[in-house]
Amino acid sequence: MDHEHHQGHHPAHHHHGGEFEARIAACNVPEPVRTYLTRCAHFHSAPAPGLLIGAFMVDYALELLNATPDDKLFAVSETPKCLPDAAQVIAHATTGNGRLRVVPIGRFAITMNRVSTEKTVDGFRVYVDMEKIKQFPIIDAWFSNSPVFSKHAQGNALQEQIFIAGRQLLSYEKVRVPVTLKEQWKPVKCPTCGETVPDYMVVDGKCGACGPMKYYEKI
Repeated sequence: MDHEHHQGHHPAHHHHGGEFEARIAACNVPEPVRTYLTRCAHFHSAPAPGLLIGAFMVDYALELLNATPDDKLFAVSETPKCLPDAAQVIAHATTGNGRLRVVPIGRFAITMNRVSTEKTVDGFRVYVDMEKIKQFPIIDAWFSNSPVFSKHAQGNALQEQIFIAGRQLLSYEKVRVPVTLKEQWKPVKCPTCGETVPDYMVVDGKCGACGPMKYYEKI
């Protein structure tokens, strides 16, 4: 099953604030998830299905950790599609503050833990359960990238099924993750481009952009 291709797809009915919020209310989504869903959709610029499921996942992880969004929390998303935004909006774990890591595995799962000074820390991995998802045929069809699913015809129905399903799609496991300490570094001048980079990011004597991570041509 390859759902990497579709998790960025957004339903045809985009985020018409009031209509989206009315759908959340009609499905009796409880607080604080109701607020999380609206904030996530606004941040992401569309109420993408993966993002909506992600809001329930992050809320579940917070409860498992007995944490609040104001606690200092770390997250690892196993997909770059949609799910990282839920961690950023709800738990304030962002790529910029170093508390969000995206590992492009392609599984729809997120691991969250509290801050720790030890070498490892216990946390919880929340994931979409392939057995549980079968109870929700529209979500199942979307998630498995099935040709049966039509985002134009079923976008709103998919949203509603996600709101009604909530945590019923999810399972969790307790996990232990290594703690990455901030590295000591000094600046090194790249001999090719002349710009400086941290010493631990030098690859074969050059900065990544002059080597394997080149992503632009000068014009």
